[in-house]
Amino acid sequence: MTAQPTTAPGTLVPAQGGPPRERTPAPRRRARRTVGDWATLALAVAVGALIAVPFLLILVNSFKSPADYSTGGPLSLPSALYTDGIVAFWERVDFPQKLWNSFVISGLVAVFAVTLSVLNAFALGIGRIKGRTWVVLLILLANMLPQEVLLYPLYFMFKEVGLYNSIWSVVIIFTVIQSAFGTYLLASVYGTFPKEMLEAAALDGASRLQILLRVVVPISRPTLSVLLIFFFIWTWNEFLIPLTFLVSNDVQTVPVAVTVLQGDRLMDVTTTSASALLGLLPTLVFFLVFQRTLTRGITAGAVK
Repeated sequence: MTAQPTTAPGTLVPAQGGPPRERTPAPRRRARRTVGDWATLALAVAVGALIAVPFLLILVNSFKSPADYSTGGPLSLPSALYTDGIVAFWERVDFPQKLWNSFVISGLVAVFAVTLSVLNAFALGIGRIKGRTWVVLLILLANMLPQEVLLYPLYFMFKEVGLYNSIWSVVIIFTVIQSAFGTYLLASVYGTFPKEMLEAAALDGASRLQILLRVVVPISRPTLSVLLIFFFIWTWNEFLIPLTFLVSNDVQTVPVAVTVLQGDRLMDVTTTSASALLGLLPTLVFFLVFQRTLTRGITAGAVK
């Protein structure tokens, strides 16, 4: 009696009286979800629904006429699509100009803040300057201080140098504020950078600038992309400082333009909802476009 040879899954097995046929591997059993898994999933769905409720209210009320809002309130569906509120806000505040101002300011701040964060973190995390901890704490003060405390000193300073009512005043302020957080984060990352790689690059004749541009920046590119996206969205949503330093209509941003619709005793709710929807859409599109980049950057350090 001869033993039957064993075959690996997926190999060709000769059939009796016919051509060879491929053996199909046994199907894998799916892992059963536990009660804890279902509870976590239900909690995540509930939190997601709570987060989505304000956006749904804005969307519904943006296409609702004032008569429908007065009759049914904010929770009722519109009887017909009403776009006069969107058109009124678009024409009243010159929305394309506000959109361009917000895009320019947020884009410049994101690029400048990431660049400044990289330079600061390279000096603090890799250069190991003296008093590194105290320098990082001093830089963090830009994020820890409330914006209301900074308004008057910054107003006086930019008034003296002639940058008041200019987008460059807002760009400079937010570049410093955002780079404070970026410096703190990148300094911690660069502090654990492999010294052998830096020493090998130095032995090959690379200067400090070449080490930064050809070694450090490419390896930390996922983290830098995350900072770039966050800095753009954070700056786009800022309100108080642009309201204070941008007084002319042609340099104001989208969040500031929404306040034009609010009066002392009367507010057009449907038009305000339309303005909020128009202000939300650019950041939503920006987030969806760079969602994959954001996900890769966040999970880059989870897998070696």
